[in-house]
Amino acid sequence: MTTTDGASDDRLERQLEFIRELDRLKSVLRRTSLIDRSRLENSAEHSWHLTAMALTLFEYAPAGAEVARVVEMLIVHDIVEIDAGDTFAFDAAANADKIDRESRAAARIFGLLPADVGRELRARWDEFEAGETPSARFANALDRLQGLIVNDAARDGGTWRLHGVTRSQVIKRMSPIVEGAPKLWPVVLDAVARCVAAGQIADE
Repeated sequence: MTTTDGASDDRLERQLEFIRELDRLKSVLRRTSLIDRSRLENSAEHSWHLTAMALTLFEYAPAGAEVARVVEMLIVHDIVEIDAGDTFAFDAAANADKIDRESRAAARIFGLLPADVGRELRARWDEFEAGETPSARFANALDRLQGLIVNDAARDGGTWRLHGVTRSQVIKRMSPIVEGAPKLWPVVLDAVARCVAAGQIADE
């Protein structure tokens, strides 16, 4: 690719290549379906939904969280699924090599970019994965909360019922919300209690 003055513009071409690669995330299907149960959501839709949640629910973020940083993390947190696929949270076997698969994917996909941009976006992905900053803790809390909101709203248990997920498994999965968005924890407990009572989550 060349600029208008004929000079080589490898930087822009690498940025465009990355953007084209992102289109593949729209084809990665998750186990969670839409609330109307018409189809499964894809990972690009999931990422968009989370960024909208961050803007809507930021008042419940822990002290020190930065909304722009949260949104940046949520935009990139599932990019690795282009290579690694979506790993179902309640599939122990699939989770065994999840870290390795996603780390390899991060190296390749962020490596498509010019080094400075690639480092910046990879840093956001690493921050989300580490979950140590207030912003990362809130981002992780939203990532867990979204599936619960969708399954609860569908009123049929969705993924939980289909896979025989138990109350203790759901509570464990939601546990980052305790620290990442503590004011939203009662929402989790109410939803879980309601779904257990309705037989949508298995009660041990």
